[in-house]
Amino acid sequence: MHELSLLSGVVDAAVGAAGGREVRQVNLNVGTLSGAVPEILENTWPIAIEGTPLAGARLELTIIPATVFCPTCDCEREIDEFYALTCPECGTPTADMRHGREFQLTSIDVEK
Repeated sequence: MHELSLLSGVVDAAVGAAGGREVRQVNLNVGTLSGAVPEILENTWPIAIEGTPLAGARLELTIIPATVFCPTCDCEREIDEFYALTCPECGTPTADMRHGREFQLTSIDVEK
């Protein structure tokens, strides 16, 4: 369960960014191919924030679908974890992955 260690880093970053203010919510972008399981992140969040300045803060996840750029179709196409790096429309192989690997702290909501 590496999600707990990922969230420990998020907690550290959020505490530092909050500058001593109370954090109400932490917002993360999580790509479908990031290796992090959203349900486990949500279930592990209370453990990660217990005894920290973030105790009681909510976790808001935005799931980012995996996409690749297809040179044949000349556009970005959404793939899922079962596709190889190919365009799901025309089958063209492509290694130009545009989204899906994100694991990013995007913002925190703090008390003023």
